[in-house]
Amino acid sequence: MKTCYKETMISDFRALINTSAKKFRNRTAFLVRETNTSYRKISYGELRSRYYALCSSFISMGLKDKYIAVVGKNSYEWALSYLAAATVGIVVPLDKELSVEDMANFVDYADCAAVCAQAKYIKGLSEASVKCKKFMSFDEIDTVYSAGDADKKSEIDAINIGKDEMKILIFTSGTTGSAKGVCLSQTNILANIRSTVSIVKIKKSDRTLSILPLHHTYECTLNCILMLSRGACITYADSIMKVAKNIVEYSPTVLVVVPALLKVLDRKVTSSVKEKCPQAYKNRFETMPFAMAMKSLPSLVKNIICSKVKNNLGGKLRLFIVGAADLDSSIVEDFSSLNIRALQGYGLTECSPLLAGNSDFYFNPKSTGIAIPGVELKIDSPNYEGVGEVFARGENVMLGYFKDKEGTDRVFDGGWFHTGDLGRMDADGALYITGRSKNVIVTENGKNIYPEELEAKLSVYPEVEDVLVLASEERGKVEVKAKIFPNVEFLKKMLGRVPSPSEILAAINKIVKDINQKMPSYKRINILEILDKTLEKTTTKKIKRFGNNVAG
Repeated sequence: MKTCYKETMISDFRALINTSAKKFRNRTAFLVRETNTSYRKISYGELRSRYYALCSSFISMGLKDKYIAVVGKNSYEWALSYLAAATVGIVVPLDKELSVEDMANFVDYADCAAVCAQAKYIKGLSEASVKCKKFMSFDEIDTVYSAGDADKKSEIDAINIGKDEMKILIFTSGTTGSAKGVCLSQTNILANIRSTVSIVKIKKSDRTLSILPLHHTYECTLNCILMLSRGACITYADSIMKVAKNIVEYSPTVLVVVPALLKVLDRKVTSSVKEKCPQAYKNRFETMPFAMAMKSLPSLVKNIICSKVKNNLGGKLRLFIVGAADLDSSIVEDFSSLNIRALQGYGLTECSPLLAGNSDFYFNPKSTGIAIPGVELKIDSPNYEGVGEVFARGENVMLGYFKDKEGTDRVFDGGWFHTGDLGRMDADGALYITGRSKNVIVTENGKNIYPEELEAKLSVYPEVEDVLVLASEERGKVEVKAKIFPNVEFLKKMLGRVPSPSEILAAINKIVKDINQKMPSYKRINILEILDKTLEKTTTKKIKRFGNNVAG
């Protein structure tokens, strides 16, 4: 039985650019909006020319072996700057949502010799008195620095890119509030790509819509770099608010998303189907889970519904790649019933990022999948439930933390990387993540409660928009507290009017009661707080477990 596709390893980004240009010269690498009605096509042949020209410009500026920051919205210029900077020097992708002060601190801490960025970020950084004085706007990257001849091509081709040489430095705060510099090699990234395309077929005819921030390895590795290695086409979302419109406009075949976005799409799609399906079948959607109701329909009716849903999603969508947080299996099953696959995976920035995933060869909606080829996983010191810390090793695991030997030594043991995540594995080797080790709530009786488990159960209900579960000692003992921001729009639609505060509280209380009845007594939610504003999130839509979210 076949368990993977046979794929070769690409040695470095330079080889990727050259190989793709040779194989897919005239195919479109990037489709970029210029006006509301006109688009610019950048072919793989042009990408190669611009890559060598930009590398030449960097060398002429004395940037060889220097740190080069890249910051701005997702764009072709961002991707080009990243690839060239990681070839000539070390690229430092920065979160564009950071304050100017934080951004400046990272630029100085990494001793960046240059910054490639959108003009507005250059203005902020130059006014922040950073040590770096070389700024290149994305407009200049496009019209000046990558537009000329590559007069240093032989020098670029002669650059030795070591297997264990740091070429990417990513500052990640995740949801813990403490930033770490993750040091990655091109081998780390490309090993992860080889593993991924060995189990998930991505074709040159595929097109993606880039939605998630590119400074994260999740989007950068598994969408941008991976797509460029396959000869596929990359388009860019105008904003998170225009994703639905852009999906129809660009007709992507593959989308790399986070659960929060997929949850929104699922709600819209399932609500629309329930509302517009033939009257004779409406009752099925009221009395059964959506996926079950779809499977119960006559083939003709089901095919018509699937076709209409797909048309509303651009007409060609076949695959969601999902990661970065826990995903409710019912959402996977909903899209599966509509003939659209949602493959959930698990990973970390430190692992470039993917460690485990569902694939063309293994599919289990309730798990994050099995270890990808080239990666080993094990559960350290499992408890009576089989839960322990997830350890990993493979070519994709980082070199270490930037300027932090102590921190690096703390997370490595005998070649194994300590993820900090808790999980269990079944007989098939499928991984189930139960939470972060530092988030575990320990009761006075020594029982362990995983907040993420309760959050997942609460998030299933459409009345719940955001939820954070944490420990509380406000009544003199350790108890489970849930902070919930309700989905007022859903409640409004359900009631036919704007709900009162007491009606909102009653609806959420009912949900908590339903969940508590199915849980052991020590896991039950004892304190409930209804929020009047949404919880703060990271740029990949994870709810932050620090700052204002945990205050009060």
